[in-house]
Amino acid sequence: MRPPSPGSPQQRPRRAVVVLLLLAGLTVITLDARGGDDSPVDPLRSAVGAVVGPVETGTSAVLRPVIGVPGFFRTTGGLRDEVARLEAENAQLRGRLATSEVDRNRAAELDGLLAGAKDTGYAVVPARVVAMGPAQSFSRAVTIDAGTSSGISPDMTVINNDGLVGRVIRAERSTATVLLVVDQESVVGGRIGSTMEVGFLRGRGEQGDDARLDLDLADQSVTPARRDVLVTWGSRNGAPYVAGIPIGRVTDVRSSPGSLSAQAVIKPFVDFTSLDLVGVVVDPNTEGDRPVLGAGARQEETR
Repeated sequence: MRPPSPGSPQQRPRRAVVVLLLLAGLTVITLDARGGDDSPVDPLRSAVGAVVGPVETGTSAVLRPVIGVPGFFRTTGGLRDEVARLEAENAQLRGRLATSEVDRNRAAELDGLLAGAKDTGYAVVPARVVAMGPAQSFSRAVTIDAGTSSGISPDMTVINNDGLVGRVIRAERSTATVLLVVDQESVVGGRIGSTMEVGFLRGRGEQGDDARLDLDLADQSVTPARRDVLVTWGSRNGAPYVAGIPIGRVTDVRSSPGSLSAQAVIKPFVDFTSLDLVGVVVDPNTEGDRPVLGAGARQEETR
């Protein structure tokens, strides 16, 4: 079927409608412009706004969550990144705090070791405990991170800022094994500070709060007193133990059936479960790969 021609009767009504609509629009615009605040079009505008306004508000409320979805994901992603960043910073701060506490403790131990070297007049090589466990036939031993390259050899006394730790039983180039005084195979010559009586202390193999040493005095007629302090008696040429190093304090005195002497129980000054920084007593003229503490004071005293 052919479309009507431009001049046909069917096209003329359509043109008339279009012309009328244009004239009506121009008339409304003219009246609205001339009317100012009292435009005759205002009632019509208000009526249309009253009908269309709620529809626009409802449509906006429905579409708002959908429109905000991309922003939500962008915001959530940003929050996740921020949380991850804060958690990382928090972990770093906790690490720094833990490290600073360890450093403070080690600094305090080093100060105590320096003070002990100065008080006793002995020169020491500082070392850190890097392992704990049995060695050979001994059950209570530790490994330190200094060896022959630092001037350390077997049968040297090992101390810390609290007192006697033990003696070196084996030395490699960069490490050494230390037998603790609490080992059951350990025997240390001790002296009671108040009476100067001498005896031998033997370990029980226990550590921590249960760590104890048993003292047998050379003079069986002497009975130690509670709270008496014991120091090392000293060995010939200072090996394996130098003299005057604090060992522990008498906590109990017991009499064994059939024995003519009383046996004293000693609690060591050193906490063997938290060993970290120790000092190996060496000759003040020792040369090695790490400094010798207290050597100057010792050299001045021997001049």
